[in-house]
Amino acid sequence: MNLYETDKEFMEIFERFAFEEVVHEEGQELEDQTRYMAILAVLIGCQGQEVFRMMLPKAMENGITPVMVKEIVYQAADYVGFGRMLPFLEIANEVMEEKGIELPVEHRGTTTEENRLEKGVQAQVDIFGEHMKEAWKAGHINKWLAANCFGDYYTRNGLDLAQRELITFCFLIAQGGCEPQAIAHSKGNMNMGNDKEFLIKVVSQCVPYIGYPRSLNAISCIEKAAE
Repeated sequence: MNLYETDKEFMEIFERFAFEEVVHEEGQELEDQTRYMAILAVLIGCQGQEVFRMMLPKAMENGITPVMVKEIVYQAADYVGFGRMLPFLEIANEVMEEKGIELPVEHRGTTTEENRLEKGVQAQVDIFGEHMKEAWKAGHINKWLAANCFGDYYTRNGLDLAQRELITFCFLIAQGGCEPQAIAHSKGNMNMGNDKEFLIKVVSQCVPYIGYPRSLNAISCIEKAAE
């Protein structure tokens, strides 16, 4: 179905807002690579499969490499679950194959089964502070969080810690119902140099894709983290 034929008026409104007004709002601009990284992440968070398919080629024309695409999608497994992440991995593979990109992309892991917990704890400490050194001992899910989420994913090459915290924030705000985690990761972002003003710009650029209620909730989480 061609929306430009069936819903031309809506598409004109949406595209003018999303691709012109939002992108060029004075004081809320982001450089293209960061903006598209955030957009891809919130689309996974809100399960916008068709829009992800539409935006991915644009993202790859504006600084998002195949490795970055894969790292964004892989990390989503820990924040939306494999069941909701898998369709996006399949879309990414289909788009890359259409573009003639050889798969799989190069290996990016840096940890082993023996050191993934240690390296994951260190990543948590680097992002959130020294109090995270013992957090993994609070229970088995806390241990999995350190070893799997941070040890298996955050330690991978392809995105740095500030970029990983950015996409995590985007996964969370797009889902809704994750406000405690969104506040915590707002703080993590700020610790990584993604300050309050930067995060508000990120939310602003994502408004067309996640809507106003979740965007306003995200701003509230940022404000609480900054207090």
